[in-house]
Amino acid sequence: MSGHSKWATIKHKKAATDARRGKVFTKTLKEITVAARLGGGDVKGNPRLRAAVLEARANSVPNDTIDRAIKKGTGDLEGEIYEEIILEGYGPGGVAILVESTTDNRNRTVGEVRHLFTRHGGALAEPGAVAWMFTRRGYFAVPKSGLDEDAFMQLALDLGAEDAASGGEVDEIFTTVEDFLRVQEELEKRGVATAVRELAMIPQNYVELPADKARAMIRLMEALEDHDDVQKVWANFDIPDTVLAEQER
Repeated sequence: MSGHSKWATIKHKKAATDARRGKVFTKTLKEITVAARLGGGDVKGNPRLRAAVLEARANSVPNDTIDRAIKKGTGDLEGEIYEEIILEGYGPGGVAILVESTTDNRNRTVGEVRHLFTRHGGALAEPGAVAWMFTRRGYFAVPKSGLDEDAFMQLALDLGAEDAASGGEVDEIFTTVEDFLRVQEELEKRGVATAVRELAMIPQNYVELPADKARAMIRLMEALEDHDDVQKVWANFDIPDTVLAEQER
């Protein structure tokens, strides 16, 4: 597993999200509503809902707004009916892409996402074409300032992590979906800060792209993430350091 590749992609995604903070509020509330509808309104018993609520709080969404979104999902309050759809496709250089969307109009969303793929050198694929390349796992990125490598690996062992990686700009912990909440709570109890915590779709491997295709891939990622109905975009590409540096300027 390439931990650096995963973090490089997340850094780009976080930068893109920060530049569109006005949309984060709406997208996070939609995710809370869908998570509550699919898995129930108990934050402690619904890992996906817990992750969405944590993200909402990190973006300063008021608690009463979060509560209303949960109640809309469970049916305790009236609200929009969102459908979750997963779209699969390929980007420049044959990169596998998963697009998680919530929508009140499937045909509109599929058509618009298809257009974005085509416009940026990619193409939508049939269901199942690339999903098998990804696995849903809990993911935590731990800033390096707190622990040296030996202490971090011991922490991961104590937590019962499924996998861990030390190197690059952050240390990384991977868990099963079932262990996500437990590990999150344990990290909080130990006072271990996390730069990223989420239920992520982790690719089995990464495609190394030359600089020109990496730039094209980033443009596609930005276009997809900017779409109102798109919640998360996962892709198995590795950004060259030179291109990554360009994104951080």
